[in-house]
Amino acid sequence: MNSIRIRLFAILIATTGAVWLFAAAWIYASTQAEVERVLDARLMEAARMVSSLITDHQIDPSAAANAATADTPPSPFKEAGGSYSRQLSCQIWSLQGSLVSRSESAPATSLASHTDGFEETEIDGERWRVYAVVNPALGVRVLVGDSLEIRDRLIGDVIKGLLLPGIVILPVLAALIWLSVGRGLAPLTRIAEGLAGRSASELHPVDAGSVPREVRPVIRALNSLFGRVAEARDRERSFTAYAAHELKTPLAGLKTQAQIALRTDDPAIKREALSRISTSVDRTSRMVRQLIDLAAVDASQDVASDDEVDIAVLVGEVASELESQLAANDVHVAIELSDQAQPTVIRGDRILVRLAIRNLIENAIQHSPKGGEVRCRVLARNDEVCVDILDQGPGIAQEDEKRVTERFFRGSKAQGHGSGLGLSIVQMALDRLGGSLTFERGARWFVARASFPL
Repeated sequence: MNSIRIRLFAILIATTGAVWLFAAAWIYASTQAEVERVLDARLMEAARMVSSLITDHQIDPSAAANAATADTPPSPFKEAGGSYSRQLSCQIWSLQGSLVSRSESAPATSLASHTDGFEETEIDGERWRVYAVVNPALGVRVLVGDSLEIRDRLIGDVIKGLLLPGIVILPVLAALIWLSVGRGLAPLTRIAEGLAGRSASELHPVDAGSVPREVRPVIRALNSLFGRVAEARDRERSFTAYAAHELKTPLAGLKTQAQIALRTDDPAIKREALSRISTSVDRTSRMVRQLIDLAAVDASQDVASDDEVDIAVLVGEVASELESQLAANDVHVAIELSDQAQPTVIRGDRILVRLAIRNLIENAIQHSPKGGEVRCRVLARNDEVCVDILDQGPGIAQEDEKRVTERFFRGSKAQGHGSGLGLSIVQMALDRLGGSLTFERGARWFVARASFPL
């Protein structure tokens, strides 16, 4: 059952029915015990009354037997129609075994063979509960019996009187439960209607003040989701705007230099224009690749692998891949391993680790002077592996450190033709990996440190 309303309705109906049946069983058992106690007391009272009457010679045995089983017995369960009248039968037997007297409703056969107390017997297919009293003064035994069939019918009628109204009331109860469940779920319906009427751009929180307490966790989760979606849309919107702005500049430069190359006949001017076109293409190509890297980091939020990554080996691979950039910028790269005995293997997404290291090294190359050096130092510590990228560039101003990982932000000391995406990609990748990015300043070197947890 996928419907909450139907599920709650079924649970409430089943629970109510089970409680009702349990109550009926309990009432049946308690009523049976109470009826038997009351009727046994009446049997005992009738037998002792007959014995007392004939002992005092106030009435003859035949009249005493009929008096004990008169049409108006002292029973609290007697119906107005008289359906339970004359259910008692009385016999007076001599101790020698001869019938002295009996009531009109009593059978000719002895009701019981015992001498004293209660006993259940069966006579001609009819079950009886009999109480016996011995009168030694007169030498007789008084037997008063009650038909068990009438007792069972009495208890059955009591249970029927309980269940029949319940069967009549059950449809009314079911309708009330159905309406009550529907009314209780009305807040969910109102929330669903409000959400269905929203446009794709309406991401403001849902008001949780007027909803029931049980629904508030769902509302809080929805509002949290709306907040994350709104943040993602803002990032995408700003990302698109910045990307369009950053791409427009090199494309305009490409067009200008191409027009110069087409219009001039001077070989030197044409060569200079083509050189600038090549530089602009490299810059645009790097920006496009970084945009792709940024999209890859964003996509890794939902799906990430768990690989064994040797940081020292990966740094060497990335440095080899960047040989063309090193040659173009006239920069040399040196790789330093602090201790070969220390493990430099971590578990994480290999793509994210590569993106973080590659962009750190590229950033250092872009900001290094001609003929400079970039050092890649791998340090294994107790619970992390650190990759220090050292360059001889101007570094990052201290006031820019808080913003330097923002997308498209370039610090006040930035040089070259960077796009302001490199450190943003590094920070996002390290966030996914549970690592951190820090900066240090020295006399000759500026250090960017990426820490990867083991």
